[in-house]
Amino acid sequence: MDAHFDNATAGADQVFEIQAPPDQALALVVASPHSGRHYPPAFLAAARLDGQTLRKSEDAFVDEIFASAPAHGAPLLRALFPRSFLDANREAFELDPDMFADSLPAYVNTRSPRVAAGLGTIARVVANGEEIYRDKLRFAEAAQRVTRFYHPYHAALRRLIDATTARFGRCILLDCHSMPSGGAGDRERDGRRVDMVLGDCFGSACAPAVTDAAERLLRAKGYIVSRNTPYAGGFTTRHYGRPRLGVHALQIELNRDLYMDEANLARLPFLPVLAEHMAELMLLLGRLDARSLSGR
Repeated sequence: MDAHFDNATAGADQVFEIQAPPDQALALVVASPHSGRHYPPAFLAAARLDGQTLRKSEDAFVDEIFASAPAHGAPLLRALFPRSFLDANREAFELDPDMFADSLPAYVNTRSPRVAAGLGTIARVVANGEEIYRDKLRFAEAAQRVTRFYHPYHAALRRLIDATTARFGRCILLDCHSMPSGGAGDRERDGRRVDMVLGDCFGSACAPAVTDAAERLLRAKGYIVSRNTPYAGGFTTRHYGRPRLGVHALQIELNRDLYMDEANLARLPFLPVLAEHMAELMLLLGRLDARSLSGR
């Protein structure tokens, strides 16, 4: 397997990593919530699936594709825990009651579309639809994961956004993801592969100038780009995107077929080229000024 599968005990207790520039030069924060590979041993013991299958839910290599962010003057936050263990791009408690042996508190969101698809904060299935767990969980286990992993990750993201906004008077949050080829939204009507999806919650999470600039650059590179279909932006985009307060959140989904062998989780030769293009995108977004973001 190309990318390492880290189930070491030491790695299991790590929550996130911030790779920060010596001096932040861009009004940009980059986040990769789904590229974590530190699989807690207790989670592996509870799963009915092997490690390779669990890894199908990862946004493998996305943190590597955006790894140049600090070199260009922007912090990169990456979750170290895997998406199949806990999904940081959800509300804190989006849970499927059928996964649990005990009753869930009234504050738990049990009816979201993500829960219905088996992809809540604690996922029921991996990306290919296979059930993750051998037995039902206790709610206390979900609550512990939220306390130990979810809240620290989002507290770190909030600190980065607030610090960037305080320094520059604005912040662009680029939330970075990948999408499986052959899935929903993988093809245009004419059959061409959709390479990237930009999600701005249909214009509510960032100023039009942000999405417009990103789309122009990516199309100029030859990519087929879709907006908000089928990925309009997850919890992170909706929760943090506050254009009127100077915080602009944009989600980007990269088609895995561009840069990896999905069956073997191996890098393809185009990955370094894609990383260079993403570096250009980060520079472009981080240099958007307040005047352009306000539409003047």
